[in-house]
Amino acid sequence: MTIRDVAKVAGVSPITVSRALNHPELVTPDTLERVRSVVSRTGYVPNEIAGSLRSRRSRIVAAVFPQITNSMFVDTIQALSDCLRQEGYQVLLGLSSYEEREDELIAGILGRRPEGIYLTGIGHAPDTRRRLIASHIPVVEAWDLTPTPIDMLVGFSHEKAGEAMARYLLAKGHRDIGLVWGNDLRAGVRRKGLLSVLAEHGIPEVPTGLEPAPGMFQRGREGLAELLGSGARVSAVACSSDVLAQGVIAEAQDRGIRIPGDIAVMGFGDFDFAAHTSPSLTTIAIEKAMIGRLAAQALLARIQGKEVAERIVDVGFRLVERDST
Repeated sequence: MTIRDVAKVAGVSPITVSRALNHPELVTPDTLERVRSVVSRTGYVPNEIAGSLRSRRSRIVAAVFPQITNSMFVDTIQALSDCLRQEGYQVLLGLSSYEEREDELIAGILGRRPEGIYLTGIGHAPDTRRRLIASHIPVVEAWDLTPTPIDMLVGFSHEKAGEAMARYLLAKGHRDIGLVWGNDLRAGVRRKGLLSVLAEHGIPEVPTGLEPAPGMFQRGREGLAELLGSGARVSAVACSSDVLAQGVIAEAQDRGIRIPGDIAVMGFGDFDFAAHTSPSLTTIAIEKAMIGRLAAQALLARIQGKEVAERIVDVGFRLVERDST
């Protein structure tokens, strides 16, 4: 879509569209509403660097991640950046604060016309999804799984990961299971999978300490304190991240609670420290660097006009058993 297309559909001149978008106070409320309605329906985004892009490419790939305050996404970012840099592309990194700023962030990114876009997750607002489709820019969504991606996808099933956590703890003989869990979208899907398996085994009520994203060490300590303070009886605590699990272990040890003798603890993510905590942490391992490499390769193929072999790639996950359980 161009500004002339928007003007034609709205029944106004291109200069009026420009005024409505850049100086709305200069047009009548009726005209402003008409232009904004057309922009919303068509997914039009002003091209802020159109002049330079007519003659040369940006060599920029935009990548949106929730946050970088822990190491969950660091390996993915590094692998994505390394793979793209080898082909002469640079990564423009944006932080969405777990979907809170994603709409605003993507609108700004599209206006600068990157050659490819990497997105973490699949939970986008309808308007954002329409804009991305209308842009015709190659898009890879990652760290999630759906049969209906915007364009391409590299990820894994969070629901199945949660189910695997539940089945493992049940197989170890645990029925009094508590959760210390982050409240972000993907953690919520893992929690749904975990709870569904527990319900199937006659455990409908699971005490849960919900912590705001991102998961932090202190919030893990607070989560366990909350569970114990509620009077809940727990023989195992499942956590939505290794960082929360590390906090749970520290709080338990300070209270003289033996792990795994009194309480088993399980995390998610297989962070660098997971194998070296005391006790070492049972967790779900994700091929974080592989996600970055495969996403970069898919974007590069599409940028170069090639077809990708698979639009949807499931990298899976694996359960790593260690001393904490």
